[in-house]
Amino acid sequence: MMRKIAIVGSPNVGKSVMFNNLTGSYADVSNYPGTTVEVSRGKCKIGGEEFEVIDTPGMYSFLPISEEERVGRSILLNENPRLILHIIDAKNLERMLVMTLQLLEAGLPVLLVLNIFDEAENLGIDIDTDKLGKELNIPVVKTVGTTGSGMDILRGKIEEHVKRFC
Repeated sequence: MMRKIAIVGSPNVGKSVMFNNLTGSYADVSNYPGTTVEVSRGKCKIGGEEFEVIDTPGMYSFLPISEEERVGRSILLNENPRLILHIIDAKNLERMLVMTLQLLEAGLPVLLVLNIFDEAENLGIDIDTDKLGKELNIPVVKTVGTTGSGMDILRGKIEEHVKRFC
């Protein structure tokens, strides 16, 4: 059985762009069983291993109040992804870390992706990813999904995680 990587995050943080960067834009888009909520699935190869990548619907919280959040939570709890890429808008770190903490409290394997980092830097926002990673005890990566900046580092962190924990 192919290992899974789930991509989660709020709407408009670049989840689909990240999905396309990892999978080469190939996706099977289908409605989640019993809903009208769309979920994209594709494949990628990292470190010689093939993964199924799942682009979940936008979620503001791990505690669901919308159908999209219920579907996202169901995927995370029932499909047993080996790694969850939590994509957040680096400009709104403080507000978006709430969901990161919820995922960690649920015992899920999280890699935090600070996307749209170019815009954060243009606003004078500087985030020490090493310090943040140590505080959360998870890997943290800066990316700009639209340009592909940081994708090589992200792939490296995914490969490290797989070697250490899977």
